[in-house]
Amino acid sequence: MRITTEQVRYVAALSKLKLNEKEQQRMIEDMASIIAFADQLNELETGEIKPTAQTLGLFNVFREDESAPSYEREVMLANAPEKDDGCYLVPKLIE
Repeated sequence: MRITTEQVRYVAALSKLKLNEKEQQRMIEDMASIIAFADQLNELETGEIKPTAQTLGLFNVFREDESAPSYEREVMLANAPEKDDGCYLVPKLIE
């Protein structure tokens, strides 16, 4: 598959990259190399291989979502350096 300069410019714009002509040429070569490598997968014979979504035979490890009592608010805030009205106070990071 031939990669065009327009395709490279499009991908660069999506990535918010500014590429000069030399970098665009390098990107064309790199993308072509990546696609050629991926095309090697088409050469594999996979007709006899059973499709799998999980190769390790694991089962669903999720538990049911159950409501349970939590710690008291005062206990959770006991070691807070600063608190106000039952909430943690944290330093402002953005002005």
